[in-house]
Amino acid sequence: MIERVEAARKAGDSVGGVVRAVARNVPAGWGSPVFDKLEADLAKAMMSIPAVKGVENGSGFAGTRMTGSEHNDLFYKRPDGTIGTRTNRSGGVQGGISNGEPVTLRIAFKPTATIMQAQETVDRDGNIVTLEPKGRHDPCVLPRAVPIVEAMFALTLADHFLRHRALR
Repeated sequence: MIERVEAARKAGDSVGGVVRAVARNVPAGWGSPVFDKLEADLAKAMMSIPAVKGVENGSGFAGTRMTGSEHNDLFYKRPDGTIGTRTNRSGGVQGGISNGEPVTLRIAFKPTATIMQAQETVDRDGNIVTLEPKGRHDPCVLPRAVPIVEAMFALTLADHFLRHRALR
């Protein structure tokens, strides 16, 4: 990763990437099956971060290449008596509600738009102009994005904790 970012910087270009985020010990029962689905609120929070272009929960797009029998997270009783799933392909959320497994997300960040290469575009009147940025610009936002992803994840889970507590 470091080599790729450094190569983009030297070329006056930028690159994107993916942040993987995991929340462990999220209790079962947070979320709702329709309007306040946990994964929908997490996706909305992540999509609110600048440069985010995609959010994946659990197996995400890879799950489309599986059959239901391969993908299903069936519950079982562990030797310690707790209930869990063997695979967690659902990323800790089933039917919009946390299931007690780790909640997993992958967040896609686009390359930064401001690059140190001249780019031809048009102004609001349609006249051809050249963008030539000056100053310092990040060739990749990923290193700065990690704590933002963590904060948005935590805020969304805290919101669902309070909603869940209010229902009792």
